[in-house]
Amino acid sequence: MESNEIWLQWAVELQSIAQEGLFYGKDMFDKERYERIRGIAAEMISYKSAIPVDKVKSLFCNEIGYQTPKLDSRAAIFKDHKILLVKEKNGTWSLPGGWVDVNVSVKENTIKEVKEEAGLDVTADMVIAVQDREKHNLPVYAYKVCKIFILCTVIGGKFEPNIETVESRYFGIDELPTLAEEKNNEEQVRMCFDAYQSRDWKTLFD
Repeated sequence: MESNEIWLQWAVELQSIAQEGLFYGKDMFDKERYERIRGIAAEMISYKSAIPVDKVKSLFCNEIGYQTPKLDSRAAIFKDHKILLVKEKNGTWSLPGGWVDVNVSVKENTIKEVKEEAGLDVTADMVIAVQDREKHNLPVYAYKVCKIFILCTVIGGKFEPNIETVESRYFGIDELPTLAEEKNNEEQVRMCFDAYQSRDWKTLFD
């Protein structure tokens, strides 16, 4: 993390301490103090990012118990040595995927997200990599994210426009469009190509 983002690290740590204190603490007055610490962390994020405090709290301060990273799964799907990307409404492209829902596994979520965003039925075959998002993607978020890249195989289906994506297309490694860098960058897409082309890929992890 760059030195000019150290405030974000402080805010994340304050939020983590407050969240654990609220869950494990017994004293009513201590819980009030933890609530205030959590509020200060949210205000720090809001002040530096210009995001309204209420929105920060809904994203950053809505969990209980020990704070753990959120999970994001991304599907790598290939055809004729090209990778499938979906176009979002803002014009950028990404690997199909998204947050892992609480009621499904990483494998189930990957299959579900591909169906929703690309209209395809797939099998989820191999974990390419497990990454700490802040080591690879910008901007840095106020919460930790664990990104899981999965090599998949198409078994049916076709693209249909939906509420999240407006197009899907296969791209060669040297013809990549403008990527949604906060979700996946060129380094990560190239990693998926390497895994696809390898005969003996070993899962990468941070």
